[in-house]
Amino acid sequence: MSDALRSLSAALSRTYRIEREIGAGGMATVYLAQDLRHDRQVAVKVLRPELAAIIGADRFLAEIKTTANLQHPHILPLFDSGAADSFLFYVMPFIEGESLRDRLNRERQLPIADSVRIATEVAGALDYAHRHGVIHRDIKPENILLHDGRALVADFGIALAASKAGTRMTETGLSLGTPQYMSPEQAMGERNLDARSDVYALGAVLYEMLVGLPPFTGATAQAIAAKVMTETPAPLIPQRATVPEPVEDAILTALAKVPADRFTTAAEFAAALIGAGGISGSKRRAAASRPKGKTGVTWGIAGVVLALAGAALALWVRPEASPPVIRQSLAFSASQAPVDFGNGTFGAGLTPDGSRLVYIGPGKADAQLWVWSFDQLRPVPIEGTQGVGDFSISTSGAWLGLLRGYRLSKMPLSGGYELTMPDSVPGWTSHTWLDDKTIVYTPYAIKDVPFALRTVSADGGASHAVPLKIIGHPVASTDGKILGSLPRSRGILLDSCSPGCAKVEVWVVDFESHEVHWLVDAASAWYVAGGYLVYVTVDGVVFAVPFNLRTLQITGSPVRLFDGVRAPDTNPQIGVSLNGTIWFVPGGPTTVRRELVWVNRDGAVSSVDSSWTFGSDGLAGFSLSPDGTQVAVTIG
Repeated sequence: MSDALRSLSAALSRTYRIEREIGAGGMATVYLAQDLRHDRQVAVKVLRPELAAIIGADRFLAEIKTTANLQHPHILPLFDSGAADSFLFYVMPFIEGESLRDRLNRERQLPIADSVRIATEVAGALDYAHRHGVIHRDIKPENILLHDGRALVADFGIALAASKAGTRMTETGLSLGTPQYMSPEQAMGERNLDARSDVYALGAVLYEMLVGLPPFTGATAQAIAAKVMTETPAPLIPQRATVPEPVEDAILTALAKVPADRFTTAAEFAAALIGAGGISGSKRRAAASRPKGKTGVTWGIAGVVLALAGAALALWVRPEASPPVIRQSLAFSASQAPVDFGNGTFGAGLTPDGSRLVYIGPGKADAQLWVWSFDQLRPVPIEGTQGVGDFSISTSGAWLGLLRGYRLSKMPLSGGYELTMPDSVPGWTSHTWLDDKTIVYTPYAIKDVPFALRTVSADGGASHAVPLKIIGHPVASTDGKILGSLPRSRGILLDSCSPGCAKVEVWVVDFESHEVHWLVDAASAWYVAGGYLVYVTVDGVVFAVPFNLRTLQITGSPVRLFDGVRAPDTNPQIGVSLNGTIWFVPGGPTTVRRELVWVNRDGAVSSVDSSWTFGSDGLAGFSLSPDGTQVAVTIG
């Protein structure tokens, strides 16, 4: 045992038993230790002595408090921190996984879908930190950990504390940041960095995941920094032909030399990657070289079949490539199966990247949410979601909106802590998230107000009414339900159902003009990256049609994708993610049509009026007049 390790072990002996060194970098050394109080393994990161001397204990402990309050599903949490003898340290969970650097060393280039997913998860963590006033300053593969299929960003603490040390850092030869991933302004020594510097670094990391090397390399740190400040990154597609053009565009925008030419926020970078159809686009292009055809399997859910079709639009979007529709199946055990709300209807939704299915399943005392990541063998419950009545998924895929008792709260998709919206928010019926982290919802019907929308920030605060100009007349606006949002907070889709749901329509709300207009006769609809609307009819037939996101108008003829979607009571069991992944329950329509008839004593049946037909929940009751000449019916 070295003298330094012996001294550290003695200094921390009351709370931690240091076992061995597991990593070292330019600014700190990491040790595996046993947390004696909680009997768990942890990682103890100890600053290098010269850095500790520069920062000082007071500054370090003050700044570490800021990072300790960063609570996000893709940020590695902080357990403890302190000063012991001459050591400055902080304690994190010990992650039984690997870093992104480890994976890159092993594979060099990662699958495009994996790369985009990791980048969007890191972007979500960075955006959260930036909104809390924290810039990381050292995003690199070594500081991105991969655990249980999720990316975790580490080392916010050192970066924030070291950034306050000013010129004393350079006087000792220490550098904050890694040349390959430094933004030009950071390489030039600017201290007042903002979110765009981290966006640049993440763009460089994603570039390396796809190409196999960072945008700039060199023999020395100085040589790399010179290229960062003076040269333009080489395009990705000539180096890897399967990279979708929109993904390349997003990365090169993030790597712009001038900060004003980059994405303003990490959330905008993530939205560009997802909204450009990066994952589905990569599937389409890679599939072009494979044999034509398709594969199919089914998904068993407690006796009901549920299917997942990945990149289902590809056959229509790029018919010349003829890529296969990939169908996956998963078998749910009875203890994990989605809860049947009656007549075979379920509550489920996909994350925007199509990688995870969230659904309402069984809980110990009440229904709760479950999530199935498609790189895992089984779904897992989301702790803290018991009693949820409805839910939504944020456009980043990192958050859930939970509806309980007509109040909304939010929670990370990974579960854990929950934040309740202010009491000033009225009752909710349906809701969705916009890209700008605004939540749009329909309050309970207000007397004499046929349809209303309100917005509230996901961070809390007062709600606001949305002025609406209804073009035409929704057939039953009080039954309007929000179906989902459009990219760039452009608007939302909603349905409208006539009494008995004999007719259902999809409408669009334009958040620029505040106009509400009809789009298509359908039970539900979703926007898909690349400019398409996917919709399903009441009898379970799925169509796709070109859709202009600027004008919010359908611009072409619909194409039939497939049919056979289970549709109980005109409620097709289907959902579509932003990247074009589709989940659905096969089985065809199960709607029961009801009609008033006379039945004589011999059992012969004759219709009262053949034009009177109702959905199974439309005709609630009837009463015949005493003389048998009139009938009164209750509808809906």
